[in-house]
Amino acid sequence: MTSRPNPTARQARLGAELRKLREAAGVSNRQAASQLDVSPTQISHIESGRFGISEERLRRMAEYYDCDDSRLLDALVEMAAPRFNNWWDDYRGVMPPQALDLAELEQNASYVRSFEVVHIPGVLQTEDHVRAASLFAEPNLPESEREARIAFRMRRQQVIDSGTPYDVIIHEAALRMRVGGSKVARAQLEHLLRASERESVTVRVIPFAAEGFAGAGFAMQYVGGVVPQLDTVQIDTTHGAEFIDATARLNRYRALFESSDGAALTQDASLDLIRRITQAL
Repeated sequence: MTSRPNPTARQARLGAELRKLREAAGVSNRQAASQLDVSPTQISHIESGRFGISEERLRRMAEYYDCDDSRLLDALVEMAAPRFNNWWDDYRGVMPPQALDLAELEQNASYVRSFEVVHIPGVLQTEDHVRAASLFAEPNLPESEREARIAFRMRRQQVIDSGTPYDVIIHEAALRMRVGGSKVARAQLEHLLRASERESVTVRVIPFAAEGFAGAGFAMQYVGGVVPQLDTVQIDTTHGAEFIDATARLNRYRALFESSDGAALTQDASLDLIRRITQAL
């Protein structure tokens, strides 16, 4: 087994799920090691994502853990399969690891649900919007690095092009932000309207007039896995993307999204509001 000093979020998640299965079965690290004829240290490395695992060993492990969820097991096998020539690999050493993990998470999603209050969701931003936001936030960033980040953001939009269901809820505040000035902001809203024409994309708006809405303090992406056990929430922090997969916290974010969903306009009413804001620019 080749050690990975810095496992990706996907590799770490596979290991964490295997640990959950082992602990649910009441199997010790040492017992699992004996079953696979490896050392307990190797089991620890597998469960931390630092070591990979073959399909044959993974299925043996799952059988020993009495895992009878065939859909979950197949999903874990798929996660364990070696992956080559991913587009985000072109940006290793250029983009932060969390950004690469986010791109991988989106590309393997069954669906994505996004909620934003003061920002346009990343994969729906225009190139001019991204550039204007970058110039404002990091004016001294070397131009080559800025262009690489913009190119990376544009390539993340492949998740939309692939037809992955993408359900977006945006607060009216984000629509009225004139990032880059009126011309850039107008083009951004027109881009949102075009994106909403895709069968896989739903764009809905929470208006300022929404009664009882109090969710201005949070934003997130809820990324659906092949099975619900592999769902992930991604939130932005000052140090980059953070990924949440603990069951209790997933339930909390799922409930928050449902509350926001209840405050949003219908899609038709949302698009009418976006058009009115666009015309006013």
